[in-house]
Amino acid sequence: MFNKLFKSLFNPWLVTLFTASFILCLFFGSFHRAAIVKAQTPDAYKLVNQGIQSYKKGDFYAAIQHWETALDFYQKNNDTPNIAIINENLARTYQQLGNKSLTLSYWEKVKAYYHSQKDLPKVGRILTEIAQIYSNSGQTKKAISLLCGADTLICQTGSALQIAQEQQDKLGEVAALGSLGEAHRLQGNYDLSIKYLETVNNSQNQTDNFAILNSLANAYAGRAQLWNLRAKSAKNHNSSKMNEFIQRSQDDYRIAIISLQKSIAVAAKENNKIAELRSHINFIKLAYQTVDSNILNPNQIETNIQQALALIEQTPDSINKVYAEIELANLPITNDEFTSSVNQCHQKTRLPELQVKQLFHQAIQTAKKLQDARSTSYALGELGHLYECQKEYKSAWELTNQAIWFADQNLQAKDSLYLWEWQAGRILAAQKQLNQALSFYERAYKTLEELRNDILTTNRDFQFDFRDVVEPVYRQLAQLQLELATSNNQDSVRHNQQLNSALTTINSLRQAEIQNYFGNDCILAAFNNQPLYQVIEKDTAVISSIIFKDKIGILLSLPNQQEYLHWVENKNQETLRQEISQFRNSLLAQQTINYSTKDAENIYDAIIIPIEKYLTEQKIKTLVFIQDGFLRDVPMAALYDKNESKYLIEKYAVATTSSLQLTDLKPLSSQVNRALVLALSQESKIDNKVFPELAYFPIEYGAIKKIFPESKKLENEEFAIQNLKREIQEKTYPIIHIATHAQFGIIPEDTFLVIGNNEKLTIDKLEAILRQSGNISNAVELLTLTACETATGDDRATLGLAGVALQAGTKSALASLWPVDDDSTANLIAEFYDKLRNSGMSKAQALQAAQLKLISAKQIPEINDKYDHPYYWSAFILIGNWL
Repeated sequence: MFNKLFKSLFNPWLVTLFTASFILCLFFGSFHRAAIVKAQTPDAYKLVNQGIQSYKKGDFYAAIQHWETALDFYQKNNDTPNIAIINENLARTYQQLGNKSLTLSYWEKVKAYYHSQKDLPKVGRILTEIAQIYSNSGQTKKAISLLCGADTLICQTGSALQIAQEQQDKLGEVAALGSLGEAHRLQGNYDLSIKYLETVNNSQNQTDNFAILNSLANAYAGRAQLWNLRAKSAKNHNSSKMNEFIQRSQDDYRIAIISLQKSIAVAAKENNKIAELRSHINFIKLAYQTVDSNILNPNQIETNIQQALALIEQTPDSINKVYAEIELANLPITNDEFTSSVNQCHQKTRLPELQVKQLFHQAIQTAKKLQDARSTSYALGELGHLYECQKEYKSAWELTNQAIWFADQNLQAKDSLYLWEWQAGRILAAQKQLNQALSFYERAYKTLEELRNDILTTNRDFQFDFRDVVEPVYRQLAQLQLELATSNNQDSVRHNQQLNSALTTINSLRQAEIQNYFGNDCILAAFNNQPLYQVIEKDTAVISSIIFKDKIGILLSLPNQQEYLHWVENKNQETLRQEISQFRNSLLAQQTINYSTKDAENIYDAIIIPIEKYLTEQKIKTLVFIQDGFLRDVPMAALYDKNESKYLIEKYAVATTSSLQLTDLKPLSSQVNRALVLALSQESKIDNKVFPELAYFPIEYGAIKKIFPESKKLENEEFAIQNLKREIQEKTYPIIHIATHAQFGIIPEDTFLVIGNNEKLTIDKLEAILRQSGNISNAVELLTLTACETATGDDRATLGLAGVALQAGTKSALASLWPVDDDSTANLIAEFYDKLRNSGMSKAQALQAAQLKLISAKQIPEINDKYDHPYYWSAFILIGNWL
């Protein structure tokens, strides 16, 4: 059920093109005829009207030509009122064409005029217009700033909503609220979005507003997707919450469906064909998403499809019509295949093949007629993809190259350019033209890298589709680079170049995953742009993994600039995943007498044995892992070498990092003398889940206080957000030690620390607290979390753990993959801090020493316990800076 409901309601690259709300054009988006004043001439008036008629027909370039001619006349006569009117019309038209810069330029001219006239209601409305442009181009923070500001309780002076309310401009207020709801929806703030949109929907004369009803449907559907993700996150640790989240998701889907049904009825009543068509398309997609939930009659989908097809014939040519034709042509036969169409082939389309091709050709013809490069690119590219799926590569290649050409003509179409470059690479690779394919993959990669910050952090809808439309570009390019590197006709120089290129691609994927996970406010600052061999020490090796469908690549990077690639081909993904799951389960069992190292041996043999001779030759002492997917779930320290009867940690110090480029590799200062200790040692309850007391915390704190005498403790009720803010503002703490339950879910909303008074502290909030304290965050060398719980079974949960140091703004994190409530934790932490403070060891070496002490527990009189079982020591992993 989960997988079928996770997909985004809309193809992400069409979100701002076809599903953007009609709020503004409905409220005050009608086109103005120039005012009849004495200076008016019949010719100018005629030009204005001709422009309006051209616009209504979708002939935007003709409309611009008419209005620019009229504008020349008004400028010669210094007719400022009519100049403002024409500029407003031009702004709306360029917005239809997707020309953001010209649209903003004309709106700024209009705003300046109404400022000069002290017409504040008009100024407020124009601010709303401008904010909508920023929202639709992904700059939602800028939009919210113009509409209201960051404070959701009181809008800042001079914002659109504040002006409308002060001037009692009800229409302007409704439009600003609606646009604010849209901006928050795009950010993923669905509760706030729904609050604003429901306010508009319930206001006088707005209950039959099809634009608001569409926006509400989008917001409720977005929140339903989020509930489904939270249900999956709760599946492994809170089944009652899982069922609650599923129910909430279905409730939100029902409201979304009702909103769209109302929107269709209202648009039909008003004879607004394009609005009715758009509502039908949205309804069809929502019906696909919810077919397994029995919310809708499956036959309803077919009814709406036929109604949408009929409306296509009745709707004047427009950009929206082009995208509607593309959407209908791409519908699969079943909801099982309802996913991004751009890189996956449906077994069968919903509509007959002849009708599908006819819709694509109509879309191409209309887009070209409108002289719109962006929509022409999409129509050509999607038809090319259809031929790609049919293995008609000649036609696919010709259409895809045309799509690339059109996308390259418009700066606003760069988000489509990478799709068609990627598609060209796939078409060539399918024909075994690997070197030519590599060229197009590299072009797609370059374009995507330029766009990455915008598309991964600004639109929550896009985050849902990351695994469909972004991640495969990186993976397929990396696989092609690695396969070319190992082909027989590659010389050693070319071999190393391809391996280096693959490492760069993998690193970019890691950064993209972190940005996608944390979303809107993820701040990634590169610390190291040097070649890898200049970053790592002479006794350190970096092991990077990347998972493909049929095999796993293991790349070893050594300090002597040598790199080696090993393919894990004798195990498919599912087999290795099962072994890792069994391995973790055996560790968690805590039963020394029954513990078998078999799974640990199998994983060691698959990953370490093929590269171990190189580690021995280079006298490597520290291994830094940059893991992929489910491999992040592996406590690498507990892998077992059956030949030497040793755990990996007995042979090497071990650390992990998300990306070397994002890791600050400055060594730990020897002047560390204090830690801020935050603890919740008493039992707590969050979302009906009980988190048990940490009975051994007093021992843990006693050990910390002995090593760092100047440490400060905030425990239980004192462990509150305000106290934390105050403490780190008053003093510098190189180490922040947190002894509380920490849960890492598959979305940031379910990644949190349990603090006093049964409250949550999210990683996002912790990061904000640290970063808002001036330069204090730069002094946080180490964040220690000793009672973490990472959800198993989903790669994103461990991604959240891997990204904790980055998002919290610290250089390193020491965290546990599972909570170990035992005095073994106090022993391990005490040894780790002691070695870190007094022996000159690196963090990785200090952790190794602490783990070795527990492994040797039975030989140490003061411990003499069962702590040699890897349950007690392998849970702890070092993330980020290992020095």
